[in-house]
Amino acid sequence: MKRLGWFLFYLIIALNLFVVLSGRFYLYKGVYSTYLRGESGPTIYDFDKFYEAKVKKPKKTIPWKINLSAKQLTKTDEKYVGKYQTTSLLVIKNDEIVFEKYWGDHHPSTISNSFSAAKTIVSLLIGIAIDEGKIKSLDDKVCKYLTQFEGEGKENITIRHLLMMASGLDWVESGKNPLSENAESYYGSDLWKLVHRQRVESKPGQLFNYQSGNSQLLGFILEKATGKSLTEYASEKLWKKIGAESDAFWSLDRENGNPKAFCCLYATTRDFARIGKLLNNHGKWNDEQVIPANYFEELVKNPKMKTEEGLPNTRYGLHIWTYHVSGKDVYYCRGIKGQYIIAVPAEQLIIVRTGHNRADNFEIPKNYIHPTISMKEKVGHPGDLFAYLRIARSVAKK
Repeated sequence: MKRLGWFLFYLIIALNLFVVLSGRFYLYKGVYSTYLRGESGPTIYDFDKFYEAKVKKPKKTIPWKINLSAKQLTKTDEKYVGKYQTTSLLVIKNDEIVFEKYWGDHHPSTISNSFSAAKTIVSLLIGIAIDEGKIKSLDDKVCKYLTQFEGEGKENITIRHLLMMASGLDWVESGKNPLSENAESYYGSDLWKLVHRQRVESKPGQLFNYQSGNSQLLGFILEKATGKSLTEYASEKLWKKIGAESDAFWSLDRENGNPKAFCCLYATTRDFARIGKLLNNHGKWNDEQVIPANYFEELVKNPKMKTEEGLPNTRYGLHIWTYHVSGKDVYYCRGIKGQYIIAVPAEQLIIVRTGHNRADNFEIPKNYIHPTISMKEKVGHPGDLFAYLRIARSVAKK
């Protein structure tokens, strides 16, 4: 026991020396926010761990129509959604809520972390800024708006490259590595410095390489171009336009600091569904074209590039996931813990799922996906995407 005590003592000293010498002080915040609270990583309920800025709702909200005519989940489906610790599942058909269920302490007014589902919202705001003339073109160089972002090839990166997730930067995207840029961006206190220290490692526009740093750069571009904070712009141009019922909140890197554009928009399940309605209606909310129609066409089109598996890109547009099968396009936003906003325009179907876990790729249960879909078509999509599509279609039909 004495030897173990001395070992732990020296280990703590060594770890502290590493933090100080490497400048990775965010590790203290990370340890305090996770392991000392009995958690192993970020959660959907991290709202109270960070400073935040409000995305204000409109004075006049637009509640969803509710027609809970759908059949309840089967025992098999209930078991499946429970396997991944689902906290809410919402199905909307023809602009009416036909199925809605919450688990645990989650309820209709609960706000939870979007994680990377927020990336699509940033892209929608880029489209609005272009339509307003605040941003001239998708092919503008990043350094036109962020003048310090240049040198060593960075001056060749465009806004389009960032949206494609093909910037060629060396950002390490990892949900488990505490030394990755992802960990530092989530728990750190200087996002501006973090994204500006990135280096170019490959030619931009050639290879799909999912990086949260691209989204953060887009957030900074929006603020520079519009002269407004990301939350102010999102409130004015999006949240109020779609009649959100509740305020949303965007986590900041420090007090009065920068919004974490790559993640961490907290909202209710019903308000997340409003993004699904925009996707279903090609950017329109009722009679108003909130997202420019020409930008929406670019948004959901798959840029020609290779994926990390060397396949032609059929899964990603401009900061939105896409799935094409049987003539029906599926557009969806997703977060690392299984946050989904799924839209199927041809069926006027919207699915929102929040929870604590997500299935791995190819982990698709029997009878949850059409047997004629090839493995190549499934690559890059989490297995539970197909499960939620199957479940939603089933309950909506009934």
